[in-house]
Amino acid sequence: MLREEVVLVDPEDNETGTAEKLDAHRQGNLHRAFSVMVWDSRGRLLLQRRQIDKYHSGGLWTNTCCGHPRPGETTAQAAARRLNEEMSIVCPLMPIGTFTYRAELDAGLIEHEFVHVFRGVYNGIIAPNPAECDGYSWSSPEVLRKQIEADPQCFSAWFRKYVDAGWPIAPPV
Repeated sequence: MLREEVVLVDPEDNETGTAEKLDAHRQGNLHRAFSVMVWDSRGRLLLQRRQIDKYHSGGLWTNTCCGHPRPGETTAQAAARRLNEEMSIVCPLMPIGTFTYRAELDAGLIEHEFVHVFRGVYNGIIAPNPAECDGYSWSSPEVLRKQIEADPQCFSAWFRKYVDAGWPIAPPV
């Protein structure tokens, strides 16, 4: 894994500094992140299965794309960049809110994130980056909730928290 910096923030999302990404996850520092929820015109959410060798949560199903803005990069820029890097998708993204959570992960890591959530609509070809994603699936909100109830450990901690809180929000009509 390459050395990456994350933006540390206070509970109101004001920048307080930067940290190396893995160090921030070891120490549970609150940092800025983003999550993208891409829907198709049939009302299905695009999920990705995280690449099995990821440094945490490998092999788990999660929202379309997530990550961290680089220092000096807006969350909107980062979300569009990573959506293209991870899933080869380019589509307009609309901010739909923020979400703060803390979750203990595998490998002794802690996600403590102030997340900017974006949604988009896309009906084109999906070409996931195999270094980031081991597969993808489209799912309706109803089916997704049943899948999480039946086998929650197959989904990332943050995505389960989003769904428990009533996210993801359906795409615009």
